[in-house]
Amino acid sequence: MNGMLSSLKLPDDLKKLNFNDLEAIAEEIRQAILDVCSVNGGHVAPSLGVVELTIALHRVFDSPRDRIIWDVGHQAYAHKLLTGRYGRFPTLRKLGGISGFPKRVESLHDAFDVGHSSTSISAALGFATARDLKGENNKVIAVIGDGSMTGGLAYEGLNNAGHLNKDLVVILNDNEMSIAENVGALSNFLSRTITSEYFHRIRKEVGSFLRNRERFGRSVLHIARRAEESLKGLFTPGMLFQAFGFEYVGPIDGHNTERLVQTLEHVKHFDNAVLIHVITKKGKGYPPAEANPSLFHGVGPFDRASGKVRSSKGCAASYTGIFGETLKKIAADDELVLAITAAMPDGTGLSSFAAEYPDRFFDVGISEQHGVTFAAGLAAEGFRPVFAVYSSFLQRAYDQVFDVCLQNLPVVFAVDRAGPVGNDGPTHHGMFDISYLRVFPGITIMAPKDENELQHMLLTALLHPGPVAVRYPRGNGYGVPLDQCLSPLEIGRGELLREGCDGAILAIGTMVRPALSVADMLADEGIRLSVVNARFAKPLDCQLILDMARSTGKLVTVEENALDGGFGSAVLELLEEEGLDGVQIKCLGYPDRYVEQGEQSELRAMYGLDADGIARSVRQFLSGRADG
Repeated sequence: MNGMLSSLKLPDDLKKLNFNDLEAIAEEIRQAILDVCSVNGGHVAPSLGVVELTIALHRVFDSPRDRIIWDVGHQAYAHKLLTGRYGRFPTLRKLGGISGFPKRVESLHDAFDVGHSSTSISAALGFATARDLKGENNKVIAVIGDGSMTGGLAYEGLNNAGHLNKDLVVILNDNEMSIAENVGALSNFLSRTITSEYFHRIRKEVGSFLRNRERFGRSVLHIARRAEESLKGLFTPGMLFQAFGFEYVGPIDGHNTERLVQTLEHVKHFDNAVLIHVITKKGKGYPPAEANPSLFHGVGPFDRASGKVRSSKGCAASYTGIFGETLKKIAADDELVLAITAAMPDGTGLSSFAAEYPDRFFDVGISEQHGVTFAAGLAAEGFRPVFAVYSSFLQRAYDQVFDVCLQNLPVVFAVDRAGPVGNDGPTHHGMFDISYLRVFPGITIMAPKDENELQHMLLTALLHPGPVAVRYPRGNGYGVPLDQCLSPLEIGRGELLREGCDGAILAIGTMVRPALSVADMLADEGIRLSVVNARFAKPLDCQLILDMARSTGKLVTVEENALDGGFGSAVLELLEEEGLDGVQIKCLGYPDRYVEQGEQSELRAMYGLDADGIARSVRQFLSGRADG
């Protein structure tokens, strides 16, 4: 990767380049993104779609003095390439490499850590208010995608920002709307006119003059504003944002660098809240991504020439896929079963369900809070809603889960991506769901040992008369045979898989298979271990766990969740309640820290949660060594 990106001092030198050079920079950025993401995977289509916008932002504004706040960060690869990370870009999303999202510890140009949706406007308003309190005069810019505008937090931020009317720029990156050529040309003309410094100054001065002319002046001002709003409303969607108190500019062609720079230069002189509506094409410049932006939104390694995604490791079906097919199977026999997703039908395995049962499928957009409460209303009326959601995104609806549990409503939370998710890093790992769900009275929490058990757990959840969470990992299963006839499990009943007298491993979910491997490994060393598939983090199989404690005197709990408040904590609480002070226990899981990005296998090995790591901990524990 050689060219201007490697030879210029960026982003400062962007201000010295002509627009032909900026177009060349844009092409280099796209090639760099494709070079790296075809090997590492990543958010290709969103980042390709905002290359010109990113260049224009860094051309006009002075980062890091001016704060650029990205929403989610899926589109921030060009930003990284323009702010000193070109040399490290091949490490994108790798263990020890640069993050796939803006990260404050990584660069001064990353003003705010992101990875979850709809946060940029609220955060930017905080930055703008802090600036004013400190008596400074830098600009604050929030860049938010149209998908993130489905999240309620974005509108809370807009509402408060419009009310405070701070010096704040919000850029709406719209890659869904298509506007006719003539309408776009007229909108560009109107936007160029209303953003000119002269027009802006005259409008403010005339407004001030009329406001001071008693009732007559105020009436004329009101009529003038209504006329301007009506004219713009004929051609643009600006009325919504004006209702929030924002000055609206756009739509603007998001791939016309000169037009973007011109608009931003005008808006730079505003001292009030303004929203710029920019139209972009997701995947711009790479035909496979333009043709299939959904696939290339977040994609694994792919062949650059053809755009064909490389095969994932292993040939077994994914847990997500098994979940989707099982839900369809159950729904065929039960018309009360419904499916809900928060803008992720593909990611949660519900696309096939949506095609087969369109009237029983609901995509609520990026609004997990609404999704949970929507499910609660359906459950209160006798339906059996299943809300399929990533573990890290369910956190956004914590208070709403409380409402479900308080009313003991039969909502099923299909908690996908539980445990490490890999290269997306700490904002996407599902390390906390056992801990944050376990505290709610009445909830049932399950985790399957393999993809076949997932089928039975889903049926169990849908037959249970209260709230249930079924947590399962990202990735493929083990390729075990799938039962065609499903049967419910007994709530709170674990499974003794292996008996031994030297200690017992109590494993849950993805840790059951490694625990069995450890028992085999240590058996060759003369150590005989029991292995329990706990199945339930709540309620525990108290009798089975107490039997293991009394018969072996040594327990090891293993989970892919934070140790604080997790399954191991539940076992410790049980032993305390029963007064079994003489039982020794070792809890294995993720420590009290945010786990970095990396392949799932790398992270499990790093934190001692692969078979070798568990075996090492068990040996140390049984030998009584201090480091065990």
